Amino acid sequence: MSFDPSQCVGDCPFCTISTTFAATPPSAPIAFNADLVSPAAFVVLSTPLVMAFLDIMPLSPGHLLVTTRAHHEKVSDVTEEEARELGYWLPVLSAAAAQVVPHVHFHIIPRPALTPELRNKSFTMFGRGQRTDLDEEEAAELVEKLRQELARETGKPKI
Repeated sequence: MSFDPSQCVGDCPFCTISTTFAATPPSAPIAFNADLVSPAAFVVLSTPLVMAFLDIMPLSPGHLLVTTRAHHEKVSDVTEEEARELGYWLPVLSAAAAQVVPHVHFHIIPRPALTPELRNKSFTMFGRGQRTDLDEEEAAELVEKLRQELARETGKPKI
């Protein structure tokens, strides 16, 4: 099965990203162009069926959305092939979080290591507290680091 742009919904921001960015191997660069979509999309993963990109209002640096290219409002609408690919990439990208937008997706929210100096520090809870807009310069650097790590992870031999 391959992605068919007619499976997208015109006013869905995730569908706009899906139809704007072509599938690209994890080891290949994805050119950033702030004029392609608004708000700008910082794509980390772009396969024929699945995409991952930085959240525009991250809870922490590296907060990712993982989604299907085709528009699905619920996880139960995802095809078996899309589910397999999501299942492959989610462990590579990290753990998933709650759904708010009516397009199936997963949030990947890194958190600092639990060190003694951070043990009593309060972190923004999902959906609560102050969230700031994604800084484009920081995002471009972060995407490059994440894609390098993704290329390293996908290059590991399978056991």
